[in-house]
Amino acid sequence: MGKRILIILGHPSSSSFCAALAERYAQSALRAGHEVRQLFLGNMDFDPVLREGYQQVQPLEADLRQAQADILWAEHLTLVYPIWWGGVPALLKGFFDRVFLPGFAFKYREGKAFPDKLLHGRSAHLLVTMDTPPWYYRWIYRMPGLHQVRKTTLAFCGIEPHRTLTFGPILGASAGQREAWLLQAQAIASR
Repeated sequence: MGKRILIILGHPSSSSFCAALAERYAQSALRAGHEVRQLFLGNMDFDPVLREGYQQVQPLEADLRQAQADILWAEHLTLVYPIWWGGVPALLKGFFDRVFLPGFAFKYREGKAFPDKLLHGRSAHLLVTMDTPPWYYRWIYRMPGLHQVRKTTLAFCGIEPHRTLTFGPILGASAGQREAWLLQAQAIASR
């Protein structure tokens, strides 16, 4: 029996290579018998700024309420995003800030150093593009945009990252190289 998979495209452009990766992943997951839903952050209508932090409740827009429902529906999340300036795009960061809220994604309890992980039981794949060679991003920059998502966002809320694929450098990549990367996304989705 297939999994319920939510694909989140964190690149604001639907014509990006990230969008192509997300689409190939979705097609492969569907062929493998999984149920698939997709969120394209660039097409969603929401304010990505958490204006008062957690000091004041900021009402969720309809697209963010639906995103929360989709996350609760999903057994597995696949995040597809580029690395910009070493980290995630502002749109994706704003999505995390607005959606992964206390009471939805985690809950602090008095006397406890760490919160309850309210999204436990879910897994994740990360498909990440960059113009930096991945080896350089790993060994010189120490992967801040991957650690941020895997450890301080997903794992913090109970979502277990299973696989991370990095693709790059995108800039100047041949059509053959891009197709090879798309095949990697296709392969990981079919499991």
